[in-house]
Amino acid sequence: MTRVVTRIPPSPTGRFHIGTARTALFNYLYARHNGGEIVFRSEDTDRTRSKKEFEDEIMEGLQWLGISWDSFSRQSERTERYQELLQKIVGEGKAYVSKEPGREDPNATVEVVRLKNPGRSVTFTDLIRGDITFDTTELGDFVIARSLTDALYHFAVVADDMDSGVTHVIRGEDHISNTPRQILIQEALGAPRPAYAHLPLIVDEKRAKLSKRSGATSVMDYRAEGFLPEGLVNYLALLGWNPGDDREYFSLAELVETFTLDGVQKGSAAWNREKLLSVNQHWMRALSDDDFIARGNLETPDAEKLRKTVPLLKERAKTFGEAREMLSGELSCLFSAPAPDRSRLIVKELPGRSGMTKTALESLCKAIEALPEGVSAEAVKEALMPLADAEEAKEKGGRGALLWPLRYTLSGADRSPDPFSLISILGPAEAISRVRKAIAILGE
Repeated sequence: MTRVVTRIPPSPTGRFHIGTARTALFNYLYARHNGGEIVFRSEDTDRTRSKKEFEDEIMEGLQWLGISWDSFSRQSERTERYQELLQKIVGEGKAYVSKEPGREDPNATVEVVRLKNPGRSVTFTDLIRGDITFDTTELGDFVIARSLTDALYHFAVVADDMDSGVTHVIRGEDHISNTPRQILIQEALGAPRPAYAHLPLIVDEKRAKLSKRSGATSVMDYRAEGFLPEGLVNYLALLGWNPGDDREYFSLAELVETFTLDGVQKGSAAWNREKLLSVNQHWMRALSDDDFIARGNLETPDAEKLRKTVPLLKERAKTFGEAREMLSGELSCLFSAPAPDRSRLIVKELPGRSGMTKTALESLCKAIEALPEGVSAEAVKEALMPLADAEEAKEKGGRGALLWPLRYTLSGADRSPDPFSLISILGPAEAISRVRKAIAILGE
């Protein structure tokens, strides 16, 4: 079997798009699964829009995702090769230089290179969609270069694929219409025809092609938001591909082992942010606590408490951006004592039962005093819930009348983790200090 060679050929005319990443991933997986090679080609023939900063971002993003390649080239550095091939096929009568009015200035005459179109039907086998036939007659003698020294996209792509020995062209279905032109150029150059596989487009919830209007489309935006590369790669692989079973979670190595083009679907792939978040959270939870802190760039004034907070973050956060927001927001109470407001402390008091909150906190304080340092949230719950479920507590408003002021006392916020988790992380000594402060406020 011929050695598989695929290519990752982004145009550096914009930021690293999610669609480009998915296509690059599928090329990577197919090549690595088959022990083949990957060619990275920067298709920078658009001199006006191509920028080095975009090329750098694409390469950095691919490396962040774990996608590697075996060789690198830029189309802008291959102009002499294109000129050599253009002159060859013009000399063989397969293309010709045409003098005609310019597009921008019809009064000016320009010289372009046109391919002599044999005007016949072209059929190619798409590895995903089966046989596809085009009648190339309507294309006419199409332009392949602005001049003998300035090749256009279709010619450059075919020349590059030929010289790189590309065996499989795996790209988005929006390129299907480009294929007949490129096959005619291949035939003129005497280049072998690669196998084609056109991937389904990624669409938004309105079934429109994924665009900036649909939300973030740059891979680097997702990195900045705190997504893991493992999560994004896993999710991108499932956009238009199915392993043939009910598995949802794949590492990059597992994808390489499992991936085949047989699992690629024909229909469009719907982008679903909630699914992406779910997959990302899975990989966040799979990290060790130390890796979770390090890879999330999480920092707090108290490293020991931060470590104790990781299980809460794994339970609640779906990105590291969310984790950082929680540490500076609803979980900030773990690292600095709140200043509880008296009116919020007594919000659960029943009419005519003034002082019940103070009494409740006093009974809870005694129970907390009996807890050892390093106590688990489960053990705290076992110690305090009997107080909340006692008949006397039910008469005074039930669990809420007891647990609400405790949670608010510890957190100083209406929304926070349960009081058992808070006491476990804070430690009984700090919890008792905060409860006594609240009792003092209520006694004023």
